[in-house]
Formats: sequence, C-alpha cells, structure tokens
Amino acid sequence: MVIIVSEKPSEVLRQCIDVLDRIISDDSVPRNIRRSADNIKNILSNEKESLSRRAATVISNLDDIGNDPNVPIHTRTLIWGVSSRLESIPVDR
Repeated sequence: MVIIVSEKPSEVLRQCIDVLDRIISDDSVPRNIRRSADNIKNILSNEKESLSRRAATVISNLDDIGNDPNVPIHTRTLIWGVSSRLESIPVDR
C-alpha cells in the first residue's frame, strides 16, 4: 500500500518563491524574464488574495514566460517546475 502525503500549500508556495529567487538572481537569464519572475514572486507574496487565486494567476503568467523564445532551457525547466508545483494547490471552495 502506498500512502501519498500532500504537502501544505504554504510549503509549496515557499518552494516556488525560492525557485523564482534563483531565476531572478541568475545573470544568464534575460533582464525582462528576471523582471517578470520578480513580478510573479510579488503576486505569490500578496497575502490579500487567496492562495488559489494567486496560484492561478501565476500559472497563467508562467505559461507566457515559458513560451518566450529568449528563455534559456534551464530556466524554462525551472518555470515548468514552478507551474507544476502550483497546480497542486487546491482550489478554494
């Protein structure tokens, strides 16, 4: 029997912010992408919105960044990972 333990949404959020910090501080990433990652980090950090709303907004923004042809492959992989992690956050009822 396999038991799946889901992480707390707050832990997922912290991990995603950590990855965004890595992108923001990576000088090999174009400036406009780093700026977008910083804006996304600010959206995730805004506690005035519900966590599920922030996650949905950020997933949409990450999709736009991930499709930018100027994004280095290693950064695109990080972006996809953040997006996947945020998809695990349950939707408010």
